[in-house]
Amino acid sequence: MPRIDNDIKLDFKDVLLRPKRSTLKSRSQVNLNRHIVFRNSKQTYEGVPVIAANMDTTGTFEMAKTFASHGMFVAVHKHYGTEDWANFAKENPSCLNNVAISSGTSDADFERISATIKLVPEIKYICLDVANGYSEYFVEYVKKVRHAFPQHTIFAGNVVTGEMVEELILAGADVIKVGIGPGSVCTTRKKTGVGYPQVSAVIECADAAHGLGGHIISDGGCSCPGDVAKAFGAGADFVMIGGLFAGHDQSGGETIEREGKKYKLFYGMSSTTAMQKHVGGVAEYRASEGKTVEVPYRGDVNDTVRDILGGIRSTCTYVGASKLKELGRRTTFIRVTQQINNMYGS
Repeated sequence: MPRIDNDIKLDFKDVLLRPKRSTLKSRSQVNLNRHIVFRNSKQTYEGVPVIAANMDTTGTFEMAKTFASHGMFVAVHKHYGTEDWANFAKENPSCLNNVAISSGTSDADFERISATIKLVPEIKYICLDVANGYSEYFVEYVKKVRHAFPQHTIFAGNVVTGEMVEELILAGADVIKVGIGPGSVCTTRKKTGVGYPQVSAVIECADAAHGLGGHIISDGGCSCPGDVAKAFGAGADFVMIGGLFAGHDQSGGETIEREGKKYKLFYGMSSTTAMQKHVGGVAEYRASEGKTVEVPYRGDVNDTVRDILGGIRSTCTYVGASKLKELGRRTTFIRVTQQINNMYGS
């Protein structure tokens, strides 16, 4: 019989952070760097834990070069070949500390990442990315990758519940991607009716992960810098972003000019556009679970990065967190029915 969970679950639009007394005099006093030791790989990470999503419109080598100057991270999309990685590593060796190679769960995916890591052993991070992280096959694939790469840090997902976070960590993953359906170009919730409000998912999954010494990524749903800050406040160790990083010089996607204005294509990796591009079309047994949009051209991504990081620093000053790591401990969410005044637009 179906059952109903009557506990209220909250999304970014449902909450605001309550300000608290602070001793900070300036946003410049806030340290956004995190020092993280991963549970299974035993590797350490030092940097600003904001990640460009592993979509071919955002998880690009060009984005990685720019993000390196900010200490930020890029999950590089899985459609680069082994030689592409070799050339990138040769020309940008310092970037390899802040990038992950992405993989699906096919035999071809495993062979590709194995060949790439053999050729570029400096790669430290592997991002195992599927829409549905609840399958037994995915758990077994995580175990397979952990066995093959015992010293690499593994990101794995996506899931939205604590018990699956625990299972994937125990299977060998270090960092679990949390989020089903919140992305700006994801239509999973419309097509399947499956999902979980992101703030509640992050709170519950972070609690499960941290109890085992693991970590989580809040993946999707951030439409502004305030949402990124809320994700960190809810307990996320990393925040992965797609839409906010689309439309820039460093972004992938076709550039379109119309009536004197420039746009760049941005699409979900389960969209018809992506599947037509990479696998020749949508398989007859499934539906497209992503959409394609034209994002107004935004120029250099550095401006957007500064806006996001500046917003997080400001959040920290409002709640008295001198370090990003302290933000979760200083966060009290309040439920709201309205966040902003839309008199003159958003």
